[in-house]
Amino acid sequence: ATAEVVAAKCRGEAGENVEVVFLRRSGDGGAAKSSKEKKTLTRRGVRQSNPITTSTFRSAQGKTIGLIKLPSFSTETVNQLVDGLRSLTSDDNNQDVDAIAIDIRGNVGGYMPAGVDAAKLFLPARAHIIAEVDQSGKLKGYDADGIGAETSLPIYLVVDKRTASASEIFAAALQDNNRAIVVGVTNTFGKGRIQNVQPLENGGGVAVTRARYVTPKGRDLHGVGIVPNRQPTKCESNDSVRTCLADVV
Repeated sequence: ATAEVVAAKCRGEAGENVEVVFLRRSGDGGAAKSSKEKKTLTRRGVRQSNPITTSTFRSAQGKTIGLIKLPSFSTETVNQLVDGLRSLTSDDNNQDVDAIAIDIRGNVGGYMPAGVDAAKLFLPARAHIIAEVDQSGKLKGYDADGIGAETSLPIYLVVDKRTASASEIFAAALQDNNRAIVVGVTNTFGKGRIQNVQPLENGGGVAVTRARYVTPKGRDLHGVGIVPNRQPTKCESNDSVRTCLADVV
């Protein structure tokens, strides 16, 4: 099972119990043995440990860039993004920003609906965000249902090979709608499938793909990822966003 599938099955109301079965294997080859251990855990409220952070910097070309570091997608992401945008663009800010840079390097995804809702903040009404296509070809689309909080400032999305899942939904929606320029030295991870885990009699499970994601321009990103619009010579995970955008803005 993928981490996303396991996380989805563990979610619930605080105070409720959830049964978790741990499967442990030991030994190699024909001597390999496995054992199961069942534990009952009580759900507790989860505090966001890696919230969004904001700052500003001057680009190599002298422009003021508002920077948003987005480490993951959770149920709190959209509210945090709104607050971050307000802090960068409000009259209380001492300097006007010329563009917004959003750093999603290392963001492996998380809560998929947050990726959709985050994209809505930057898109006009009725813009296509993503579509799910099931095995029969039936399509379920997700569109922007109102005018976003920030639809005018230029957007730069900084990505890497670990940018995945909900992050790719977010980035592809902005790229395909010509709302953002994607910057990175490599393609993103390429996670474009929705899977359910079917239990087996031996206690194991098999991941069954029930649908695939398709971007607004009809792209299937699975195994391919998002191709950046601009590929700087230097933009590794430990490089600053200013370095990544040195030849871009």
